[in-house]
Amino acid sequence: MRPLVLEMPVDVVDALQVPPPEQQGRLRQEFAVRLYQKRMLSLGKARELAGMSKWAFHVLLGAEGVTRTYDSEELAEDLSTLEMLP
Repeated sequence: MRPLVLEMPVDVVDALQVPPPEQQGRLRQEFAVRLYQKRMLSLGKARELAGMSKWAFHVLLGAEGVTRTYDSEELAEDLSTLEMLP
């Protein structure tokens, strides 16, 4: 895995309207939502970036007013899950 480090100026970090202990997680969620919204990441990868369960990420998308997309990758994943059911 090739990590990506995003550096932010100290004055920008200080200006965030988020308590310091919540900043990293909140920024990951915000970034994940926007990348999903712009279709730059799939739901699964955006959820992974946000560090959230699928359900929790769907709730976040709803709270942000983001329309969900449903592509062939997600259809294949859902069909695979259904095939495993008794």
